[in-house]
Amino acid sequence: MPTTAKDVAQWMLDEINNGNYLYQEQAAYTIFEMFGDDFVYYNDNGNLAIEKKVLNAFRTLTDDSVVWSRSEKMWRLREDYDEPGRMQY
Repeated sequence: MPTTAKDVAQWMLDEINNGNYLYQEQAAYTIFEMFGDDFVYYNDNGNLAIEKKVLNAFRTLTDDSVVWSRSEKMWRLREDYDEPGRMQY
């Protein structure tokens, strides 16, 4: 059975649950190595990035349990002190 965006998103969530956070750059390279180039692309700056279909599946899986830390460029588990919404600074 071929790997889907949801499978990759589940891997991302598992990584966060195992270590409490996941850095974007590290995730993109690991996704490329583990799942192939169907789930990543090179952005306008030439950096490896995660495909939107994976990020959408990830957002659906994590709902309010995970936040994006903009300053750290990572996803992490939501804490009691976090503001409402997905993006935190």
